Amino acid sequence: MIFLVNKLIEKGKKNAAIKAVEENVKKNMVLGIGSGSTVVYAVERIAEMNSKEKLNLKCIPTSFQSHQLIVEHDLTLVSLDQFPEIDLDIDGADEIDMDLNLIKGGGGCLVQEKIIASNSKKLVIVADFRKNSKKLGENWKKGVPVEIIPISYVPLMRKLEKLGGSPTLRMAQAKAGPVVSDNGNFILDVDFGVINNPKELNMKILTIPGVVDTGLFIDLASIAYIGKEDGNVLTLVK
Repeated sequence: MIFLVNKLIEKGKKNAAIKAVEENVKKNMVLGIGSGSTVVYAVERIAEMNSKEKLNLKCIPTSFQSHQLIVEHDLTLVSLDQFPEIDLDIDGADEIDMDLNLIKGGGGCLVQEKIIASNSKKLVIVADFRKNSKKLGENWKKGVPVEIIPISYVPLMRKLEKLGGSPTLRMAQAKAGPVVSDNGNFILDVDFGVINNPKELNMKILTIPGVVDTGLFIDLASIAYIGKEDGNVLTLVK
């Protein structure tokens, strides 16, 4: 049973990624390449199209993972310094609500992902059916990732509790101690339960000194492709 569910999940990811790439990637584009397991399928399809159709694509990574994906698939690697305006950003999400607000950062790359997304003309999200919710916090139970300056860890925990959250310092799996982001910061996972007003919550968190950014992506996504259990892809448009 577990094997079957996992197979459906992977099929959903792949179908969503392929459809998103085929409907949005065009010749001579500068692409933002997001992070996560679903993006792997997107990069595979981008590389196939780029090779066959000579699309002359340029790719900007959001993480070490996506940097490696770009290099491994022989795509042209460029930087935000070279191309500060991005045509299209393809990324995954931990959860998507009805208004295309997102929770991201389960993989720890939220700051880079938000920088790339905010400098893109269009943010396309690819995900499987588990990530689709009416409200943020309904399906994703690990909380909102918040990247913080390490020295602020203890007071920030207290301030986030006053906002109604239950913060947990994300701990590393292969080393003793906390996860350290690509930027050298800590990540708190803050459980707020079901989030009725993600925009307001995001602004409140961002006003706390020591917060670098949050995993709440508000009014950034233009379209989301959700791979369903039956193999079809649900398209959500802003």
